[in-house]
Amino acid sequence: MERNFKMVATTMFGLEEVLATELKNLGAQDVEKGVRSVSFTGDKGFMYKANMALRTAIRILKPIKTFKVADEDDLYKKIQQIQWEKYMSVSSTFSIGAVVNSQGFTTNSHYITLKSKDAIADYFRNKYNERPSVDTKHQDLKIHVHIHNNYCSISLDSSGDSLHKRGYRSATNIAPINEVLAAGLVLLSGYTGDCNFIDPMCGSGTILIEAAMIANNIPANINRNEFGFEKWEDYDEDLFFTIQDSLIKKIHNSHFKIMGFDKAPSAVVKAKENVANANLSEFIGIHHINFFNSVKEVFGRTFILFNPPYGERLDIDMQEFYKKIGDTLKSGYADSTVWFITSNMEAIKHVGLRTSRRIPMKNGDLDCLFVRYDMYEGSKKTHKRPIEEEES
Repeated sequence: MERNFKMVATTMFGLEEVLATELKNLGAQDVEKGVRSVSFTGDKGFMYKANMALRTAIRILKPIKTFKVADEDDLYKKIQQIQWEKYMSVSSTFSIGAVVNSQGFTTNSHYITLKSKDAIADYFRNKYNERPSVDTKHQDLKIHVHIHNNYCSISLDSSGDSLHKRGYRSATNIAPINEVLAAGLVLLSGYTGDCNFIDPMCGSGTILIEAAMIANNIPANINRNEFGFEKWEDYDEDLFFTIQDSLIKKIHNSHFKIMGFDKAPSAVVKAKENVANANLSEFIGIHHINFFNSVKEVFGRTFILFNPPYGERLDIDMQEFYKKIGDTLKSGYADSTVWFITSNMEAIKHVGLRTSRRIPMKNGDLDCLFVRYDMYEGSKKTHKRPIEEEES
């Protein structure tokens, strides 16, 4: 029976709790949150499953060695002590990524990358008179070197390309939201597919696609062509397909509407194309609508989740823009739970609605808030039990 080993799933700031919950629900053991990461244990099949199914993970790393390290020369020696033929051959291609956070190392991460690469190449040259080649784009093995204080961790990257590259997005708008962040926002919001869902400024459709996959329990990376572990020496193709089949059998259909609006015809075309790539056209409707001229046309409780412009790239009056968001929600979207993410802390004050939750997030390098507004059917005073309490 395949034994369990430690793994680390990396993520974005603010999504650690969501990722930890995903891992527990998937069956991971020894789940522990870190900063932008969650560690856990599982076997080889679980590593395959984590790559296919996790929505908020960026990479799944398999640590193979941790050691104390004094300086660059010490790092070189200790990397050479690893039995690299367990993980690759002389004919393999490899690449290295390094993160350094240590006062003992005065050089930058690029130098650590070169030193680590030389150590592995020299290991094979000394043993076999040949050395493997470096390939930063299509490598057989991606290796991570992480130095924190005086400890170094060497890990194999089982994902290959970042897991946000789901395989469905061929067309993007001016500022597409990262797929992992989009999925994280949907999960943070509490949406599970049990009501209607609207993204009123949908751009290239990423939030809608992630919401539809959550609503229908479709594995996040079912459309991916390849994972890093498929090139590993111990790759088990039969096990991979067994895991994939078991995930596909758990897909179910949500019968609520999922809709996206955008005022730009080009965005509507792009979103429809991406939805089709994700094989979700039967679940998601994309409409050429200006949200500010719209009203809610679906019956019953509705989730609204969107990523409005922050003013970073667009030349518009942000205070007026955010005021119109609030006015449109008040006049046309009763009985809705509304969430949006923004980095424009000044403009958000002009929405004119009271937030019921404010969650600090990051979108790339931008500090953001993910905010919630509860839009009631009648006046708020008639509600003895607000939506917030009903969902918790």
